[in-house]
Amino acid sequence: MKSSAPGNAEPQLGTQKPSWGSALPGRAPQPNRDSVTTIRDDGSRMFLHPADARGFWTNARRGSAALLIAIYLLLPWIPVGGHPAVFLDIASRRFHLFGYTLAFQDVWLLFFVITGLGFGLFFITSLLGRVWCGWACPQTVFLDHVFRRVERWIEGDAVARRKLDAAPWTAPKVAKRIAKQVAFVLLSALITHLFLAYFVSLPEVWNMMRHAPRENWGAFLFMSVATGILYFNFAWFREQLCLVICPYGRLQSVLIDDHSLVIGYDAKRGEPRAKLGIPDAGACIDCNRCVQVCPTGIDIRQGLQIECIACAACIDACDEVMTKVKRPTGLIRYDSNAGFSGGRTRWLRPRIWLYIVLLSAGITAATWAVSTVRPAVLGVTRLGGAPYFVDAGTVRNQFLVRLVNKRDEPVSFRVVAETPAGVEIRQTGFENAITLAPLAEEVRPFIVSVPREAYAGGFRFEVVARPESGGYQLRRAAKFTGPEPELLREEKK
Repeated sequence: MKSSAPGNAEPQLGTQKPSWGSALPGRAPQPNRDSVTTIRDDGSRMFLHPADARGFWTNARRGSAALLIAIYLLLPWIPVGGHPAVFLDIASRRFHLFGYTLAFQDVWLLFFVITGLGFGLFFITSLLGRVWCGWACPQTVFLDHVFRRVERWIEGDAVARRKLDAAPWTAPKVAKRIAKQVAFVLLSALITHLFLAYFVSLPEVWNMMRHAPRENWGAFLFMSVATGILYFNFAWFREQLCLVICPYGRLQSVLIDDHSLVIGYDAKRGEPRAKLGIPDAGACIDCNRCVQVCPTGIDIRQGLQIECIACAACIDACDEVMTKVKRPTGLIRYDSNAGFSGGRTRWLRPRIWLYIVLLSAGITAATWAVSTVRPAVLGVTRLGGAPYFVDAGTVRNQFLVRLVNKRDEPVSFRVVAETPAGVEIRQTGFENAITLAPLAEEVRPFIVSVPREAYAGGFRFEVVARPESGGYQLRRAAKFTGPEPELLREEKK
């Protein structure tokens, strides 16, 4: 029996011929909530060939994917402040983000980025379900909108691809398979090279490509391994990454509640499902089109499942069928479980307020942390050995001062020691201004001494570095130590 769904007429589930997977030995399993659909009863892997969906959500996802891919491709090309928009220069220990430069000492700010992404993902999931998986995850973006598009262009639609799987190995089949695999390898290599450009810059990547691999063996090894991993993932592993490895689908059980936005099937309206013309039947005509377009092989009519990545392909497929048979669309749609049950969705609820409070606190802390970052770094450490030295005329302490210029232009600093009122000191090591080249650092000894007759005991002071151009200053606290003043006076007697 043929399906009444529009587009490709594909066999229904439950027939001897696999309905949406490849024609491998054994019968294609029916989607169920107890096991992964891509594994057959005999344990063999069933490769999915999801049919193409057409409609509003599919077009919106393609537009979103095109924008995300364009951002990924263009960021290493767009100059901002003399560097690419995103340039993680590990060799120089500098991180350039949209004109803002962070030194290696500022890596602690990544704590706010990572925790912010985590809380943001929790918030979005609680509110909008798995919108990240279906719309923005790199796995989905590149698999659905790049690799599967190339596969369709070379081998044809879902029906043609399944026929090709079942066909004997003829010259046309071999040619198509070789062309597809070569295209997949080239795409994987392109993605990996662009990824490497985020760390070494595009000119350096191009320079490496023009030389023998042994001259840049580390980068070459990285490129080879990363390209192989991407090729394996997008050519063979595919949806198994989402089903088996990614923990996010399993986290949704604690992140999603009855008021989270999900993709679901309106069972009240759709059941009992039956073919057209059956009296007292629901709106669902049991065409299985929603299953045929699913990239993870589930049946959305069985309820929310961890395999669902919220790609909305089933919504467009079902709406297309409903339009063809002149029935209202929305049998499968974005809604909450409360909405599908006939209730009202509560968007603002305790967990949403909690995430809003946590996000606000995180943004406030991150804003403060970023405001404390200066375009230079000052470090003061006491030299090893004796904590102080006493000679005929002075008591002195020896420190090591480290200045780092994080700017892409030379900066001149004056370094001085600021002491409490009434304390007389002499400093050696930074008598004159010091000029640091762009992204350079300078380490010098810094000696602070107090005349012996003026020494009245230990005290705290600050080492201050001021750019001659002004705008900010760097301060580090230090402590001057020495013997008890009475001991010095007795020694003098």
